[in-house]
Amino acid sequence: MGPGAYVDAHADPRAQFNQEPGRASAPEMHQTKKGNQYYFGMKAHIGVDDESGLVHSVVGTAATVADVTQVDKLLHGDENVVCADAGYTGVEKRSEHADREVIWQVAARRSTYKMLDKRSALYKAKRKIEKAKAQVRAKVEPPFRVIKRQFGYTKVRFRGLVRNTAQLVTLFALSNLWMARRHLLASAGEVRL
Repeated sequence: MGPGAYVDAHADPRAQFNQEPGRASAPEMHQTKKGNQYYFGMKAHIGVDDESGLVHSVVGTAATVADVTQVDKLLHGDENVVCADAGYTGVEKRSEHADREVIWQVAARRSTYKMLDKRSALYKAKRKIEKAKAQVRAKVEPPFRVIKRQFGYTKVRFRGLVRNTAQLVTLFALSNLWMARRHLLASAGEVRL
C-alpha cells in the first residue's frame, strides 16, 4: 500500500421493476439528487491506493448518506495524504479523524470561488490549484469505469443493501485484477492481452 489514498463515491441507481402492491420497493435504499437528476438506489464508496490505483476498501450505503461520514471506513490507516472531491468538505474537522496526521487534499466547492471576478488573479490562482487537485484525484475514477464498461454494472440488481454491497465488493476485486492484468501476466512470464 502506498502512503496516500483517494476516496470517492458514485450513486448506483436501482433498476425499475414492477412491484407487488403494498410491498416496499427497497426499504434500505433512498432517493438522492445528482445534478438535476434524481436517483433511487445506493452509493458505492471506495478507497483507492495512490501508487497502484487499486481499490482497497468498499462500502455500500443508501444514496442519502453523506460521503464525508464514510471516510473512516475507507482509509487503511497508513496514509500520509488523502485526496477527495468536494463532497468530503470538512472531513478534517470530524472527531474520528482528530488523531490522524494526514494531509487532506479536498476539492473546494465551486461556490467558494465562483463569486470572484473571472479576470482576477485570485480566481485564476484558485482555478489552477483546483485543476491540479483534480488531476491527482482522477486516479480514483478508473475502477468505476471498469465495473461499468467492462463488467456492465450500471444499476443495482438486488433488493437490499447487503446483497448489492457483496456484489460491489466482488466487482471491485475483479476490477483490481483487470487493472493489474499486464503486471500479473508479465510477472508470470508471458504476455497475452
